[in-house]
This record gives sequence, C-alpha cells and structure tokens, in this order.
Amino acid sequence: MKVKILFVCLGNICRSPAAEGVMKAIVHREGRDTDFFIDSAGIGSWHVGQLPDWRMRRHGEKRGYHFDSRARQFTSDDFDRFDLILAMDHENYESIKAKARHKSDMQKVRIVANYLTKHHGVATVPDPYYGGDHAFEYALDLIEDACETLYRQLA
Repeated sequence: MKVKILFVCLGNICRSPAAEGVMKAIVHREGRDTDFFIDSAGIGSWHVGQLPDWRMRRHGEKRGYHFDSRARQFTSDDFDRFDLILAMDHENYESIKAKARHKSDMQKVRIVANYLTKHHGVATVPDPYYGGDHAFEYALDLIEDACETLYRQLA
C-alpha cells in the first residue's frame, strides 16, 4: 500500500515544496519511489500555479535537490487523499485543523518539527520568505532532519 504524505505551509512556495522535494529525494535514494506519494500545498491561494521561491530552489540545488512542484491550495478533500498531513508551523496546523470535518481528519495531522532529532531549539520550521540566505539554509537543515526521521519511521 502506498503511503501518501502532504506537506503544508503558508503559501506553498518555500517550506512545503522544499519538504516535498527532500522527502522525494530520500524515498528515491532508498529505492522506494513506488511506495510513496508525496505532495505539498499552501494554506493561502496567493501563489497557486507558481514554482517554489527562486531562493529556495537555489539553496536546494546547492544540496542536490530539484524543487519544481507548482503551488496549490490545501482543501478539505486533502484529508481523503492523504494518510499524513504535515504542517510547517502552529499557524498552519491551526488552519488545517479548522478545515477538518471530523476527528479522523485531525488524526492525520502532525507538525513537521515533531520529527526533528537534532537539537535545533525550535518547535516549528520558521518561514524563510522574509529572511536572507541563512533563513533558507536553516529551513533546509530542519526539513532534512525531519524528513530523514519521518522516512525511518515509515519505512
């Protein structure tokens, strides 16, 4: 049975498409592409159809990733389509929770930082959008750590 994972951030142009790309790379590295379906979405509709932010793509490329998914907005239908929905921060979590139709929907939702294994001193993956290079690198550090842990738990 295929494991279906959705990463969610505010606009679906920085953190969640990066997490989607990192997780796909991990799954591919392990030869498990056919066992997983990985996607990303945003709470808002501002960037629907756009590629990830050029800065996130540039920083991802430096690490060997290719972030090329197109932004889309999270909908209640995603609860039916995915086994696990991972929010990048508490605001995203609350927005997803507000769209839940019943308790079983909420049982699928987690916060990405719950999968961090290294001591980063954070409870969420901060939005790098208004930050510089360091903010994007830091977000990728957190995303890589969390995705490696998530993969190990699901494998």
